[in-house]
Amino acid sequence: MSGTMIAASRAKDSPATPFRVVMVCARYLPDTGGVETHVYEVGRRLSGLEGLDVTVLTTDRTRRLPRREVLEGITVLRVPAWPRGRDYYFAPGIAAVVGQRGRWDLVHCQGIHTAVPVLAMLAARRAGIPYMVTFHTGGHSLGYRNAMRSAQWRLAGPLLRSAVSLVAVSRFEAETLSMQARLGSKPVAVIRNGGTLPPALPVTGAVSGRIVSCGRLERYKGHHRVIEALPHVMREVPDAHLIVLGRGPYGTRLRELARRLGVTDRVTITHIPPADRQAMARALAESSVVAALSEYEAHPVAVMEALSVGRPVVGYDIAGIGELVSAGWVRGVAAGAPAASAARSLVEAMSAPSQIDPAELPTWDSCASQLAQAYLATVSHRGQPATSNLPPAKAELAPSGPEMGS
Repeated sequence: MSGTMIAASRAKDSPATPFRVVMVCARYLPDTGGVETHVYEVGRRLSGLEGLDVTVLTTDRTRRLPRREVLEGITVLRVPAWPRGRDYYFAPGIAAVVGQRGRWDLVHCQGIHTAVPVLAMLAARRAGIPYMVTFHTGGHSLGYRNAMRSAQWRLAGPLLRSAVSLVAVSRFEAETLSMQARLGSKPVAVIRNGGTLPPALPVTGAVSGRIVSCGRLERYKGHHRVIEALPHVMREVPDAHLIVLGRGPYGTRLRELARRLGVTDRVTITHIPPADRQAMARALAESSVVAALSEYEAHPVAVMEALSVGRPVVGYDIAGIGELVSAGWVRGVAAGAPAASAARSLVEAMSAPSQIDPAELPTWDSCASQLAQAYLATVSHRGQPATSNLPPAKAELAPSGPEMGS
């Protein structure tokens, strides 16, 4: 993917000056997760465009990572965050870096569920720097934290309404935020996550009976529901076994659950480094079915990756996964269904190869192209309309208006 779109729009005033974008996110590599993968995949594609300079600004709760480093052509800046063992991400250094006048042409907040984007938006507004937001909403294992989301989005509403562009990763997310943040007629573009993975080398096929469940080891991610379904699957598929790919605080309880159900020898919990995309491609390509029994996903990267390598997916018919169920890409299970019901769907999916044409799926290239067009829209008014060699990739526009929360 290459282009001269940003350079063309700035040629009159400063032909040698790149358009400088700082992507602000609470976490980045080596941390794992959907947002981290999204920023990694689109960031390295966007940084390859002529006239565009991309920096990632993130936090470090460990105090062990470099404050500045260059990863695959992207400058990564890290500031300390507190407390170390929580996900509040209080990081005053974010505002200090974002608010440096003359350093950035656009602030792109990747994620909305921590204090990090709030600090970034406030700092950008004070400094007179345009900012945009990609929501990337997520769930939480604590009920009271989920209950606070509506109030959190409502409080963020004034800042979101002042953004030059708002982006959701699914129509479900766009409609939910428009209503809860009371965005009124403020447009929200839908730019879906890609799922493109490199070829699995050596070339592999599905391993009989293998179920894969991907995601951070949190209760709301639903790995425990797959473990609960496993004994039922084994009655129909004697060689059934589960591989959980992820790490996080819930790992000990998952292992204890496997022990209580007598399936310890059938459950493997492991981790793939987020930048090792080929290892992830192989792990998914070797699955007979991928399980996504999460309580909340806006547009799960792991599901899109599984679909991209031609593997069937069974997921809860809720939130963003429900949108994929409606599209016919995921075999749906009613949220909270008994373990036997989830097992039945897993068994059926194992014997029903995916019929999805990979060409129908969004890719990271298309995602990055649409983001580049959004960046372009923030600068084209300063001079002549910019041109681009990028393939056309127009973002979907979610409905908005009084019926969605004015």
